[in-house]
Amino acid sequence: MNTEGQPIVSFFSRGRLAFRYFRWRRPFWAGLFVLIAGLPIAYFPYRNVTFGDLTVRMATTAGAGSLVIGILLMLLGLTIWFQPHVRIFAGVAAILLALVSLIVSNFGGFLVGFLFGMIGGAMSVAWLPGEQRSAADEQDTGDREPPATTPGTGSALAGFEGAAPERGKDPGKGKHRAD
Repeated sequence: MNTEGQPIVSFFSRGRLAFRYFRWRRPFWAGLFVLIAGLPIAYFPYRNVTFGDLTVRMATTAGAGSLVIGILLMLLGLTIWFQPHVRIFAGVAAILLALVSLIVSNFGGFLVGFLFGMIGGAMSVAWLPGEQRSAADEQDTGDREPPATTPGTGSALAGFEGAAPERGKDPGKGKHRAD
């Protein structure tokens, strides 16, 4: 405790809480998946793999295309993080780039980048911002009654309070025939 009676919060705790606040206000995992998707797509076409004396190069004629797709996916991942209001556009663009990477970039970075791009793009499109919660909402609400329903909303049977007529009790029903 400091001299004013306030608890001392460490730099690490403040950073952790700031990161938590950052993460909760945006589609964090969607942006991370899209960012990770760009890495194998951009990396594998320029990587030389050696097995003993044998060198295998994955370079294709579309290596520049792979690099562009990978960089665009990484930029879209950052866009999803720092501009969450354009998350739907960025998610759809990430899905389309992941699909194009199947053809252009060694099966989408050997399917790793493709799968991360598809999942991250879908998560970005599906994410909705949460509602602000007050301290009263966070308390236990187990004893409260459910809110009253508003007429005209919900089910078509919501306003139906009567019981169904018994079978055969309606005298006029079924007597009229179409000629």
